[in-house]
Amino acid sequence: MSVTKADRDRYQQLVKQHRPPRTVVINTIRAFVVGGLICELGQIVQTLFIRYGHFKPTDAGNPTVAVMIFLSVLFTALGVYDRFAQWAGAGSAVPVTGFANTIASAAMEHRSEGWVSGIGGNMFKLAGPVIVFGVVSAFFVSLIRYIVTHL
Repeated sequence: MSVTKADRDRYQQLVKQHRPPRTVVINTIRAFVVGGLICELGQIVQTLFIRYGHFKPTDAGNPTVAVMIFLSVLFTALGVYDRFAQWAGAGSAVPVTGFANTIASAAMEHRSEGWVSGIGGNMFKLAGPVIVFGVVSAFFVSLIRYIVTHL
């Protein structure tokens, strides 16, 4: 039995009737607010490192990122971050916490396959392209900056 164009068109109409309306504006606002709040939390953590940890402002960034990554991985392991990310949308995916969530989720999903091939291998399937793109981008930006400043 083959599917005709009329059958496909009827199916598409049926899908349109039952598809919930897209809430692009609400999702955009929610993503903007959530992403901003995550960044604000990072700023609070950095301020705490500067004020109470006696870090210089230039040195407080690294431990701040480490704390944000730790919190993301902790909330992922507890099953909280995924539900939060589903509600928050892209706002939870853009900061470093979203990347940490992705890596931690991949590690947890494949832990039954072992430490090396399961956790390590699948974790770096996701992280590898991001790291490579970051290194290559940094190289080309540095090269362009070098050419511009030395010519």
